[in-house]
Amino acid sequence: MKLSIIIPVYNVEKYISVCLDSLLNQDLNKEDYEILIINDGSTDRSKEIAEDYSRVHCNVELYNQENGGVGSARNRGLDLAKGNFLYFLDPDDFVLPNVLKTLIEFAEEKDLDILTFLSKQTTSSNLTLSSPSDAKSIIIGPIYKGQDYIANYNYRNEVWWYIIKREFIKNTEIKFIEDRWMEDAILTAELFLKANKMARLPLDAHRHLVVEGSAMTSKEPSQYLRVIDDNRNAAIVFESLIECLIEQKANHKCIERLRTRQQSFVFFMMVRMLKSTMNLEQVKIVMDSISNTNAYPLQQFYGKDYKGFVYFILVKLFNNMPVFYSLFRGFNPLSKLKK
Repeated sequence: MKLSIIIPVYNVEKYISVCLDSLLNQDLNKEDYEILIINDGSTDRSKEIAEDYSRVHCNVELYNQENGGVGSARNRGLDLAKGNFLYFLDPDDFVLPNVLKTLIEFAEEKDLDILTFLSKQTTSSNLTLSSPSDAKSIIIGPIYKGQDYIANYNYRNEVWWYIIKREFIKNTEIKFIEDRWMEDAILTAELFLKANKMARLPLDAHRHLVVEGSAMTSKEPSQYLRVIDDNRNAAIVFESLIECLIEQKANHKCIERLRTRQQSFVFFMMVRMLKSTMNLEQVKIVMDSISNTNAYPLQQFYGKDYKGFVYFILVKLFNNMPVFYSLFRGFNPLSKLKK
């Protein structure tokens, strides 16, 4: 089997059909790929919809588990997968028609550990609005070691814009952190750093649906606080990754980009704290934990990956801790009143 597609599902009855339809509208033979739906304790009709697809399509399989979070569901799919390559897709996203065969053929031909491709954001789940890519004229980019790939490309944190050789990820023994968000940001960096052969195929293949009320966009206080804490955790995990690279005297551009990414977690965490239900003492505790790393102050955040006047001004303000606390005092009471 060439490909295993792993979809963690939790209460996505509005979107799952579009996701699955896009995966079935491909130029791969059904025996060449499997679609593994991991139902993570959904309480809406997601399970029933998935069951309907699994009854009709021989390459769609449904597995049910108690709610354990997206990391747990993805790890379950990783253990179950049989394909030579893996693809982790979110249930509210979709892929364009007839792109999977092209991706697999390039990955097989070059014997890649990881093949990345293009993704675009959309607010519409209408499949007919997305035109298929013309793969005939597309040329694959240079083959890099993972460190050199990071040095050359401003990569994304998410897992839905690349496919992974199953043997490679199994050998690394890397898995998703469970019971946290930002788990794919950590796994992506860890995997890339282990890869010996990576390449970028400029094929427009994926659509990320921006959903109001999702884990990363929700303004619900408890979720908002979880995202803040998971940004803090990601920044701390990145510290150990970067320290190992420094000891190895690794590609300095790779180290610089990872440091920028680490500080981006802190920057966006600080923005969220301004609008959160946290009190000042809680904010100080978080900032003290971050200050024990090189993630703060934000000395390497502003630059080629994050630039512009707004970023420039905010970094200046955020790097002055008394000023940031004053901003918090000014913004936070208004946010609490709104909530």
